[in-house]
Amino acid sequence: MNSIDKIIKSLELSPHPEGGYYKETYRSVGEIKKDSLSNEYQGNRNYSTCIYFLLTSDSFSAFHKIKQDEIWHFYDGSPIRLHVITPEGDYSNHLIGRQLEHDEIPQFVVSGGCWFAAEVVNKNAYSLVGCTVSPGFSFEDFVLKPRHELISLFPHLEELICRLTHQ
Repeated sequence: MNSIDKIIKSLELSPHPEGGYYKETYRSVGEIKKDSLSNEYQGNRNYSTCIYFLLTSDSFSAFHKIKQDEIWHFYDGSPIRLHVITPEGDYSNHLIGRQLEHDEIPQFVVSGGCWFAAEVVNKNAYSLVGCTVSPGFSFEDFVLKPRHELISLFPHLEELICRLTHQ
């Protein structure tokens, strides 16, 4: 069994719809009531949620968005490159890792409403990260558009979108 398989087994990870593997590790007991949230939310949300998220150089996290801010925390393996597109179409990318001397950062916040995707930087490697979302994550808030729809929104990023979408 290789190290990736050991991580998947040890942390009891499952395939994620955007790519990679995950397991929810925390969901707050407390909830934010719907009437305290903006109108874009349908129903209550937990205060916060957190997952383990594993990517390999053979997979990527496809462009998607959620309503909430999402904090990425680096744990182990290769750094990842996190690609972010704002609703206005501004693009940036960030190296998430632990080698500060190579301009990597161990933590990064993706603002709610931004499209984002991630990929492992090194070949034949994996990246183990954590993602914390507040208000807590719900698949009701998750949007994974087909490639052609994202290209129609951001035609200037067609090459990147083609590389980091599944369809």
